Amino acid sequence: MALSLSRSLRALRRLAMHRWQEGDVRRALPDDALARLSARVAASEQLHTGQIRICAEGALPWSYLHRDATARERALMLFSKLRVWDTEHNNGVLIYLLVPEHAIEIVADRGLARSVAPGEWEALVSQLAVHLREGRYEEGLAQAVDAVSARQAAHFPRLGTGTAYANELPDAPVVR
Repeated sequence: MALSLSRSLRALRRLAMHRWQEGDVRRALPDDALARLSARVAASEQLHTGQIRICAEGALPWSYLHRDATARERALMLFSKLRVWDTEHNNGVLIYLLVPEHAIEIVADRGLARSVAPGEWEALVSQLAVHLREGRYEEGLAQAVDAVSARQAAHFPRLGTGTAYANELPDAPVVR
């Protein structure tokens, strides 16, 4: 009984936090910051054949909160919904930020995931979490783009300056 009550209180507290802070994503990432991040993604994609998407959310949907889903579960769903998995070289990467929980997740498609150890992604997420806890969202996301881009360039470099590559995914961050 006590465990059930504790779980219910935790769920209620999490729901309140998400609903209370729902609009914070626009304060955390104003339009000028989104433009700079978009330009950074576009510039980074000139170094490799990979695709990078940023998605920032101000709150989890009710269905996720109701079942106590994690930010990782949401990132995996958005990886699919935003079609990050659907790139020619299977090397798309989603950088997901959940503002109320200061959570960042990186989801790499199978082409890149084969080349980068899971521990390397986990270490990167731990480094970025410091920026998020301090409210430096743009700086943390910019660092994430640079780190992902370096891994993309190491494993999927562009071949030659005259080779044309399609920009398969939009560079602009998705803000929900």
